[in-house]
Amino acid sequence: MNDAELFFSLGWHHIISSGALDHILFITALSAIYIFNDWKKVLILVTAFTIGHSLTLALSVYDVIRINGKLVEILIPCTIVITAVFNFFQKKYTQKKIQLNYFFALFFGLIHGMGFANSIRFMLPKDENIAIPLLSFNIGLEAGQIVIVVSILLASYFFITILHAPRKVWVYFLSGIALIASLQMIVERLRSLE
Repeated sequence: MNDAELFFSLGWHHIISSGALDHILFITALSAIYIFNDWKKVLILVTAFTIGHSLTLALSVYDVIRINGKLVEILIPCTIVITAVFNFFQKKYTQKKIQLNYFFALFFGLIHGMGFANSIRFMLPKDENIAIPLLSFNIGLEAGQIVIVVSILLASYFFITILHAPRKVWVYFLSGIALIASLQMIVERLRSLE
């Protein structure tokens, strides 16, 4: 397996695996307020997340930033809580009202990137060019996110369009799941610090 394949696989498994629940919940909370027809907006949204994520990885590999891993592991579910709670306060799902999600995706992507930064730093020798490995990792990450988003958008189409469930109920359902699971993560991760 060459470097590109290895890092693509790492990016894919970073988002599509049982150990990636925090990232899946964040993408779920981000995507909850969108419907199937918004697929282009959601792709831009997850790309903003990937940009934030990759920026942190690059800065970490070059040792520009270094954050305590245990703190990051608590901050990650906090980003899910904030995003999910924000969804509960949305009265209308117009573009103007949900533009803050792009900021969440980019800024919180920086925090999520810190979660993998320590691992990737040790995988890359200091004298090696990181462009191909980082690009491959992010393409794998983006591919995984697209699978999650497409699944959520298809489910929203089924519930909202076919079953005629109110959109707000769908948003509250997804956001509620993300909120409860992320609060549980925070509690578990705080306990592990004791």
